[in-house]
Amino acid sequence: MIIPQGEYVYEVRERGSVIAVERTQAGAHQISGVRRSSEIAENRYEAGAELDDEGLVKSIRLRYVRGPFSRSAVYEAEAESLRGVITAMGGRNTLEVKLGRFREVDGGLTVFKALLIAHIRSRGQSRWTARVAVIDPATLVARAVKQSLYQVEGEPDKWLFEPAIGERETIVLDPAGRILSHTTRTGISTVLV
Repeated sequence: MIIPQGEYVYEVRERGSVIAVERTQAGAHQISGVRRSSEIAENRYEAGAELDDEGLVKSIRLRYVRGPFSRSAVYEAEAESLRGVITAMGGRNTLEVKLGRFREVDGGLTVFKALLIAHIRSRGQSRWTARVAVIDPATLVARAVKQSLYQVEGEPDKWLFEPAIGERETIVLDPAGRILSHTTRTGISTVLV
């Protein structure tokens, strides 16, 4: 594991109001967490990943619940692809997404971005562009997305993140590599509490 182990609690804020709370556990070979909506207690997103010795996702289990509706997914990372099964309303769909050259997977919780930045920093990079298998928390569908991360010059703990072309977000870390805040272009902030 290359991010600090322990429990992380984040508040997701929009215009000063808390709209969700995200609780995550990071261990030696696994990370797991749940994001619960503040408005409707039944809305939640869960992700649990098993990591290999390099801190890369080997497998990930996901669940999304909104009122009476739920869906779940299981993905396994293989040599060059992420293969999974999504189950919803009695139906099952299989899905395969090509992994990028660094085999990164974003499971939709803040800790996955911390893991991605930790991998970049461990390679001594301050700029990075590659494909990431991104799992949408609402649909649990994975897709390969080209993403970029740039360390702000003169500020080693501040990164600019481009999840898609034309979008820019700011991520601030502490010296140990924990994400302190993540602010999107629309002003939604995820803050470590």
